[in-house]
Amino acid sequence: QGLRHKAVSVFVMQGSKTLLQRRALSKYHTPGLWTNACCTHPEWNEAGLDCATRRLKEELGIIGQTPVYRDAIEYSADVGNKMVENEVVEIFVVRASKFFVNPNPNEVMDYRWETLKDLHKQIKSKPEQFTPWLKIYLEQHAEKIFTSYAG
Repeated sequence: QGLRHKAVSVFVMQGSKTLLQRRALSKYHTPGLWTNACCTHPEWNEAGLDCATRRLKEELGIIGQTPVYRDAIEYSADVGNKMVENEVVEIFVVRASKFFVNPNPNEVMDYRWETLKDLHKQIKSKPEQFTPWLKIYLEQHAEKIFTSYAG
């Protein structure tokens, strides 16, 4: 129905590189598309930080990292399958040096590290390979998310 709702998105950074995941083909929308480390909807009365930490573990097997709140972003986007995401998203960034990534195959079919500069180029040349929200975050909100981030 396109009703406005809460969401959480996490960027995992190692220096100038960000962790991307390719969504599993079984996902109910945007299957097989590349996106940021994790994105989800919080459980009822779940704090954004708790949700971000939980989903890093559930989607990517990442534990022992502390997401840092960066900003709240509102957007609306057609995500296919007759669905519209109309979200107020809490954005978190994890600055990581060493950790183990063990993707849940029900959530993630692949992952890779990409510099933000190269990611911008790839989105420009092949936008159909990326989720709508990742494109919105990077095109419209990168300064809010990454400025003053010491990565």
